[in-house]
Amino acid sequence: MARLRDCLPRLMSAIRSLLFWSLVYGYGGLCASVHLLKLLWSVGTGPAQTFRRGAREHPPPGLNDPSLGTHCYVRVKKEANHLCCYFMDFQNSGSFKSEYRVVALDLRGYGETDAPIHRESYKLDCLITDIKDVLDSLGYSKCVLIGHDWGGMIAWLIAICYPEMVMKLIVINFPHPNVFTEYILRHPTQLFKSSYYYFFQIPWFPEFMFSINDFKALKHLFTSRRTGIRRKGCQLTTEDLEAYIYVFSQPGALSGPINHYRNIFRSV
Repeated sequence: MARLRDCLPRLMSAIRSLLFWSLVYGYGGLCASVHLLKLLWSVGTGPAQTFRRGAREHPPPGLNDPSLGTHCYVRVKKEANHLCCYFMDFQNSGSFKSEYRVVALDLRGYGETDAPIHRESYKLDCLITDIKDVLDSLGYSKCVLIGHDWGGMIAWLIAICYPEMVMKLIVINFPHPNVFTEYILRHPTQLFKSSYYYFFQIPWFPEFMFSINDFKALKHLFTSRRTGIRRKGCQLTTEDLEAYIYVFSQPGALSGPINHYRNIFRSV
């Protein structure tokens, strides 16, 4: 009887875990089915299209414009390996240059930063430590930290884990992690609004969906009324869009960013 009482908590934990991941992958499979049906419908009823197109061979001219910043790399040590992080050093950023050194960092898996193939390499604790290590490598102990969307969540967690290194915190378009977690658990409608979290749990299929038809879905994401930039005069130009497509069309370039989402439930 005592053994049964000892095993019961572990059994209940295993059952909860099974139900949770059944929900995640079940809903992800539903989202994938819907996207697949939309794809088949557009291929069957629309004009002839290129089903898949490979990587862009040459970057658009504006991607290496020196007036936009200096492209640099910093190498930080991770256990037995080294991770190369890519950033743009905006030392001539208007009114900021007199007081600040402005650095726009690519997280691991993005752009030309190293992209580990294992999804475990994209856990939140790894991403948090990356930012701290980069700051140390640049020779600073404190910073004004700015994060947007997914980067906003990482910025919140850095401020929580390493408050001594954050002079000021600016977060755009992401609530405090505790608020977000409590809200999404109490309001089922938010689960549907965050359905792409579930869709991204599926192996390789999200990358396939973004890349087919010459990255049509990715272009739609950046330019549509619902998800694109709505303010007039701020929309992406054709050259801007080609710069994004060039980066994400490189082999494996979509997997790194999506792997960030593939670890979110384990991290939570």
